[in-house]
Amino acid sequence: MKHPINLAISGSFLALLLTACGGDKNQQQAPPPPTAVTAVKVSKGSAVYYDQFPATVTALLQVDIQPQVAGNITGIFFQDGQHVSKGQKLYTIDPQQYRATYDQAVANLNVQKANLNRAQKDADRYNTLAQQDAVAKQLVDNANATLEAAKMQVEASQATIQQVATNLKYTTIYAPMDGTIGISQVRLGAAVAPGSTPLNTISSDNPIAADVQIDESQIPRFLKLQNQPNVVRDSTLILVLPDGSKYPYPGTVKIIDRAVDPQTGTLRVRVAFPNTNKQLKVGLNANVRVKNSSGEPQLLIPYQSVTEQMSEYFVFVVGDSSKVSQKKVTLGARINGQVIVKNGLTEGETIVTEGTQKIRDGAKVQVTTNERKSE
Repeated sequence: MKHPINLAISGSFLALLLTACGGDKNQQQAPPPPTAVTAVKVSKGSAVYYDQFPATVTALLQVDIQPQVAGNITGIFFQDGQHVSKGQKLYTIDPQQYRATYDQAVANLNVQKANLNRAQKDADRYNTLAQQDAVAKQLVDNANATLEAAKMQVEASQATIQQVATNLKYTTIYAPMDGTIGISQVRLGAAVAPGSTPLNTISSDNPIAADVQIDESQIPRFLKLQNQPNVVRDSTLILVLPDGSKYPYPGTVKIIDRAVDPQTGTLRVRVAFPNTNKQLKVGLNANVRVKNSSGEPQLLIPYQSVTEQMSEYFVFVVGDSSKVSQKKVTLGARINGQVIVKNGLTEGETIVTEGTQKIRDGAKVQVTTNERKSE
């Protein structure tokens, strides 16, 4: 009788064990609860933003001061860094040798003029005698030839005077334009010669410019800006200084270069800015911010809704039955906390903004609508 009892107990224990195992299996197969997320509907809004281009401040006009004659610097007539006016005397080069050469050329011209005068009188006298058949024709021809030679000697002497007078003139150097002169590269007594290092540089400082390199695809945009009359009033072009502050005066597109660089595919654009207080200096590194507005509403979404994978961008779209699907999107410019969507979404779709790190493609979510639209 003991054996049937033991078998019955064993069977009951096995049945309980199977029941318990079956209960755990049913619990494991139960679907997880929906993940709570926040979402917004995709909508269109005003897409006004700024593109930023690295820039270098440069002068609209700049001239290197080069010596045209050799000699020693005998005078410097300006202060380094001061504003100079066109025609203002800047340097003198020792003129003594050039003045002596000039005086010698003038004296030689006077001698040649005297010879010409004598040759003219001889030719006149012989030609008068020739009309009376009182002199040999050879003497007349010789007198006329001597006269022509004397005339050419005078012309040669006059040309020499012009040359040495020009050299003498070049011993004094004047400012060729209004602008700011830099630090002199020579001091009193320094020897200079044509082709040597420039003595100094003068650059215009008001207005001043900033050069940017733009992609060839941007050319129509900047041509439009160049022909737009009210650029200054609406602050389309703003200069951002190295410390991050904005220059108070807006700029205008002054010059667009003649050709695209075939190696880089870029074109140089020169943007002019007022510089009445001389705050901007040539060579300063800055950035030019250019207002970009298509004039048409753009799809805008919160930037926090975007996830990045392998340099590609995705968002989670809430579909039927509260299930999410991951969609690849093409992004445009960022505008504060939002970003333009160029491709991948349509207006009215609902996207997840908070909780993206807790879900995956195909997950079921419980949506809390964010009333702050993506406008």
